[in-house]
Amino acid sequence: MTINAVLLAVVIMLGLSLARVHVVLSLLIGAIAGGLLAGLGITETLEAFQEGIRNGAQIALSYALLGAFAVAIAHSGLPQSLAGAVIKRIDAGGPGIKASGMIKYTLFAGLVLMSCFSQNLIPIHIAFIPLLVPPLLLAFNRIQIDRRLIACLITFGLVTTYMFIPYGFGDIYLNQIMLKNVGEAGIDITDISVTKAMAIPALGMFVGLLTAIFISYRKPRHYQQVAINADARDAVIEGDDLSKAASNAEAQSKLKTLVALAAIVTAFVVQLYTDSLLLGSMFGFGVFMATGVVKWRDADTVFNDGIKLMAMIGFIMITAQGFAEVMKATGEIAPLIDGATNLFAGNKAIAALVMLSIGLVVTMGIGSSFSTIPIIAAIYVPLCISLGFSPLATVAIIGTAGALGDAGSPASDSTLGPTSGLNVDGQHDHIKDSVVPTFIHYNIPLLAFGWIAAMVL
Repeated sequence: MTINAVLLAVVIMLGLSLARVHVVLSLLIGAIAGGLLAGLGITETLEAFQEGIRNGAQIALSYALLGAFAVAIAHSGLPQSLAGAVIKRIDAGGPGIKASGMIKYTLFAGLVLMSCFSQNLIPIHIAFIPLLVPPLLLAFNRIQIDRRLIACLITFGLVTTYMFIPYGFGDIYLNQIMLKNVGEAGIDITDISVTKAMAIPALGMFVGLLTAIFISYRKPRHYQQVAINADARDAVIEGDDLSKAASNAEAQSKLKTLVALAAIVTAFVVQLYTDSLLLGSMFGFGVFMATGVVKWRDADTVFNDGIKLMAMIGFIMITAQGFAEVMKATGEIAPLIDGATNLFAGNKAIAALVMLSIGLVVTMGIGSSFSTIPIIAAIYVPLCISLGFSPLATVAIIGTAGALGDAGSPASDSTLGPTSGLNVDGQHDHIKDSVVPTFIHYNIPLLAFGWIAAMVL
């Protein structure tokens, strides 16, 4: 029996990552193994990998500017003010007294909302995480919140928003990528409501979120009060420790706050008008410089801090682009799908389950829902038509298949982002504390609810 090269590459990549091999090395080794098994040869495999890296150059620049914009927001004092206010509220209860449930759940709601807004309202994507979360770690530790829950909260906002709300990143995923590819593959998309198609899968994500909050991670978890390393502290709170940030929370300038809000609105409008996160971030950063919140003499430092902040995430995402290009070059994604279709022979229920499962495997390997849709849409649409799925059900299947695996992939920004903020003190493992929890709480219910959508729509 011949082993599918794409499946083998993904299994190797995931296995090495779980064995705590660095994600970049895991992606590279998995790509080489898949390429060699497919008969590409080492030279052709590396050429495809390098081509993918070149295609990911824009990602690197976008992440660098996102990081610079986020650091400029931090420079205005907004993240420190928020963290300081929370810490003061906790300290008001007296030493050794746990914060009320209201504070805890307000924190949860705030993190989810910020994660959602970062995809649609404030176009900084995951750049807010390593700026907002580290100053809050003291608060999390005092309330004894399990950081695996924080990872689940953030990932919920990052993924559910773009797969359900057709605005910002959601407009790119649902309209510009998914509907466009579905239409090109042969379905009339004129009267299709993507929100209606993705409502049931989004409900599955919400069920996973509630499970994480009230069942899986409701018990307290103790962490050591480890000082944040100097580099991370400098990037996140500009040399101030958490207690100082708390005591100075009320002293933040109203002018800086207004400028920060103006920069956010500017970035949002530019991104909306140009469909470019890169330009949006650049104009937002320009507002900070033009108003003096980020002084000209400090611009290089702030910009460099932003690049350092996002460098590792950007590098992993670029490597994932190389992995994805090798997977495409093997030519074995289509055989993987075709082979699976032979298993259901006209059975819609099994067909939907298999198509969703394959989407999970592909996205887990590539690390990007946005890259998965073009790969599977051209094959899934004719298959869904032949099996009698409605256009709405077809969109639900393809949209869910693309989103499956984003949460829970070692190479996804939806897991890398939370880790970048939660591990600044070395107490949050990327695989065990971000990847595995988000995989369990989101991929399993998303698979189930995506299947339900395919059956009832």
